Amino acid sequence: MPKATTAATVDAPSSAPYEVPALKRIDDILKALAGAPTPIRTSKLAELTGLSRSTLYLLLDSMERRHWVEKRDGGYIVGVALFELGSAYVRHDRLQALFRHEAAKFVAAHNEVVQLAVLDGIEVVYIAREDAARPVRLVSDLGARLPAHCCALGKALLASLPDDELRNILPQRLDSLTAHTITRRADLLDALAEVRATGIAREREEVTEGLACFAAFVGVTALGKRVALSTSVPLGRLDERLEKRIAVRIVDMANRIGKAL
Repeated sequence: MPKATTAATVDAPSSAPYEVPALKRIDDILKALAGAPTPIRTSKLAELTGLSRSTLYLLLDSMERRHWVEKRDGGYIVGVALFELGSAYVRHDRLQALFRHEAAKFVAAHNEVVQLAVLDGIEVVYIAREDAARPVRLVSDLGARLPAHCCALGKALLASLPDDELRNILPQRLDSLTAHTITRRADLLDALAEVRATGIAREREEVTEGLACFAAFVGVTALGKRVALSTSVPLGRLDERLEKRIAVRIVDMANRIGKAL
């Protein structure tokens, strides 16, 4: 009897996905490096990843030979080869070229930044940006992530999904970045209904104090990327007339890129 029980236990399928240990370790290293503003020493990497020094040195040596990481100032940074590989993400469906063309015209007319992002789960990932001549306080470095529920880009992207799907992926309580962030799922769903009705997503100080953002859904590319674009304007120079003009131009720009795709 005990043998039968043991066999049944061994033969039972596992519900957890199998992780390739080496890939997970490399992923942990790269995420630690990507999240740091300066080179990270091996001692700190070992602390952040939980890897032994011997394993860490072997992985770093192999990654360095592939230019996935580079040595700088006694530590490590993400290497140029990963930038090269990652850039393929925006080349394959002409999205980058179309964005640059339209965003350059918008910046020339309004001198405001334009950002492009994709939806990844319930987060947005910034994949392109056209800067204005004047600086704006932004967190949209390329590759940066934000919770989709709190930014205009995220709202534009989430509004493209049905409410039933959103209820399955969004928690009841949402994290807040500022005192203005929507934190109830029901309130967010109401806001998304307005986005669908008007075609424009707005947020004021939900991510950054003193900053308003306006976004519009571009569409789903041939490769399945769900894409939106936005602009960000400090509240100090935003009035009703400018807000209306920028909102119209953002929607028009998104529509042109979407049709071209």
